[in-house]
Amino acid sequence: MEQLQFRLKSPEETVQLGARLAEHLEPGDVITLEGDLGAGKTTFTKGLAKGLHINRVVKSPTFTIIREYKGRLPLYHMDVYRLEDSDEDLGFDEYFEGEGVTVVEWAHLIKDYLPEDRLAITIRLIDEDEREMTIEPIGDRANSVCEEFRNESISD
Repeated sequence: MEQLQFRLKSPEETVQLGARLAEHLEPGDVITLEGDLGAGKTTFTKGLAKGLHINRVVKSPTFTIIREYKGRLPLYHMDVYRLEDSDEDLGFDEYFEGEGVTVVEWAHLIKDYLPEDRLAITIRLIDEDEREMTIEPIGDRANSVCEEFRNESISD
């Protein structure tokens, strides 16, 4: 399937898009997030958490590397920015193959550990409030999530 593109005009729209996407996610789904500092990666993850019925405040795990949240499905939120020069294996497979949804910010830094099937999301700054988001499905499961999400978006 082709990638999906969205023009988001506010942080609220970013949260809403994340919440809508979360409705289509299942255990073992992996989302990678790329974008400059301040692009909206954590804001999007807050939307995923909302859609997964997580009531805790979602914060960037920059210094802890991985934060776990409980909801309809567990959410494993990783920020691997600090691992750029590390070859340390933090047991990524346990998360990627686990019972929840895994979100990896700065995923290109651990590309050798990433599963073959994932949603690769890039968020690009347009201006202070506006963003462009591209969702690229990689693998069969990611393709089916994108297809469901695209069909839902068309019918809205």
